[in-house]
Amino acid sequence: MLSTSVPNDTAPHPSAFILLGIPGMQDQHVWIAIPFCSMYILALLGNGTILYIIMTDTALHEPMYLFLCLLSITDLVLCSTTLPKMLTIFWLESHIISYRGCLTQMFFVHAVFATESAVLLAMAFDRYVAICRPLHYTAILNATMIGKIGLAGVVRGLLFVFPFVILIERLPFCGHHIIPHTYCEHMGIAKLACASIKPNTIYGLTVALSITGMDVVLIATSYVLILRTVLSLPSKDAQFRAFSTCGAHICVILVFYIPAFFSFFTHRFGHQVPPQIHIVLANLYLLVPPVLNPLVYGINTKQIRLRIFDIFMGRR
Repeated sequence: MLSTSVPNDTAPHPSAFILLGIPGMQDQHVWIAIPFCSMYILALLGNGTILYIIMTDTALHEPMYLFLCLLSITDLVLCSTTLPKMLTIFWLESHIISYRGCLTQMFFVHAVFATESAVLLAMAFDRYVAICRPLHYTAILNATMIGKIGLAGVVRGLLFVFPFVILIERLPFCGHHIIPHTYCEHMGIAKLACASIKPNTIYGLTVALSITGMDVVLIATSYVLILRTVLSLPSKDAQFRAFSTCGAHICVILVFYIPAFFSFFTHRFGHQVPPQIHIVLANLYLLVPPVLNPLVYGINTKQIRLRIFDIFMGRR
């Protein structure tokens, strides 16, 4: 049962939306929230630890670790944009979200996702330069360049996602205010409109294919070039270490992009996909990477692993 009712709006935009959670599984919300909450706590602890270690240890103020720092920041914002509200839906039956609050959540979900995609691309480029152009590494990736890359990633996300807000604002909703989801996303809101949403669909596809899709292509190209260089290494030990590291990174990247693209295209073409599967995957692509990234990029890195060990042992 919904905790609060929404007034029957006659204005083009409702005063608030109702987030149902996972349709058909409302009686299991209390139990479903437990693993999601556990993963959220792990994401907060893992990324918080990575940030603390990198910021307090001057020896780690190098390009690879600074990019990892950016990744942890985007991970924290990405999962915190949706998980607290989702948990209040599941545990407190607080389904109401204001119209402006919904648009704000939508904006940050998509903008931070686009920013994290840019950070993953930057990290792939960092590894490419380190392995394939080691003599030019410090010249190419200095502090100024890292700052410019980070700023460009944030600005790109904001610029390309802001039109989503404008496209939603132009739509009339005719009193429709129930969103069968756990958070607000662009197409989930647009589908409630009582007018054509073709511009929303076209622009959404354009952004996904030209921005995020291009990131995927460039990341894949970087790792192909890295693997080609690794295969030419004379040492089997070096090849194994490089393969294990790249393999772990590629798995995390796949976990980030595959559920995201599945959710995105399901909104437009996957009418036969059960809504429960769609919504669960839509939550996982915002939560699983923030949990895995500190493990794969952080603990898998020797310097950070040793620093974590020192902290647990009470050493400075």
